[in-house]
Amino acid sequence: MTELPRAHGVPALVARLRSRPEDFFVEELPGFEPSGAGEHLLLTIEKRGMNTAFAAKRIAAWAGVDESAIGHAGLKDRHAVTRQRFTVWIPKKIAPDIDALQSDDLRVLDHAWHARKLPRGALAGNRFVLVLREPEGERDAIETRLRAIASQGVPNYFGEQRFGRGGGNVQQAVAMFAGRRVKREERTMLLSAARSELFNRVLAARVQAGSWNGALDGEVWMLDGSRSVFGPETLTDELQARLAAFDIHPSGPLWGEGELRSAEVAREVELAALQGDTATRLRNGLERAGLKQERRALRLRPQESTWRWRDDGALELAFALPPGCYATTVLRELGDVKDVAAAM
Repeated sequence: MTELPRAHGVPALVARLRSRPEDFFVEELPGFEPSGAGEHLLLTIEKRGMNTAFAAKRIAAWAGVDESAIGHAGLKDRHAVTRQRFTVWIPKKIAPDIDALQSDDLRVLDHAWHARKLPRGALAGNRFVLVLREPEGERDAIETRLRAIASQGVPNYFGEQRFGRGGGNVQQAVAMFAGRRVKREERTMLLSAARSELFNRVLAARVQAGSWNGALDGEVWMLDGSRSVFGPETLTDELQARLAAFDIHPSGPLWGEGELRSAEVAREVELAALQGDTATRLRNGLERAGLKQERRALRLRPQESTWRWRDDGALELAFALPPGCYATTVLRELGDVKDVAAAM
């Protein structure tokens, strides 16, 4: 896994995260309203100490259906308190007693009928409330860094979760591309890790050069809040104003077959970052797997950012991120935050 340079300088603090599940709260921001009709029961769940797959199993058992009848928009970690939506297909619209699903570690906050199964990615984003315990560092420097992150954003790296323990998913992807047989679920995970590794290499090169937050000749632009791209297009006064307003972002490649969209200097930087034996194997493997060239924004600005110092000395952060973006990438620009749960 690539070593990732920081954009905002040396760490402003050292702290501990997820000493207890309540220190990491994440809530899905819904991407739609329930239709009010249909055969899928849409449940809004708050769970503690269980991942999404475990919660889906419990819901399936409660409803007396196969797990394939359960839909969810995204995966949430076990070492947290999380709110997310699930759908369960109940063909005759006769749902079991909701109270029978309630427990100390899983609560049903809301339910409604909906027309279709909840697909992956069907959310507007995620809202986080994080508690950093035992923070060490100058308070003024920490708050200066937090203001810089809120105003300038951070590099939109894929988080460590994409790469498995010790980053081992990248080498497993190389082995898979060399012929090792894997199950379908593992294949999907390894393809994602391979793509994420290549993107992070390009972004790391842009951060190192100081261009992650600006424009290069031949830049491909991504519209904020969407997957729509345009360009390559040279920076104009109009584009500069849109860049400064975070209406558009420079982008990097999500590798696959097809022509790399960037041109000139941007293209040269991307290709230079993707040289070497491992990168070549990953690129070739992704192309053979049939994935298509796509783009991802190089930068990320947290929304609705707030922070406060609690009476117990902990630092509490709150912010919202778009789908597919990682709270850990925000924390990384703040300082060295030890994830206690990850070490368990």
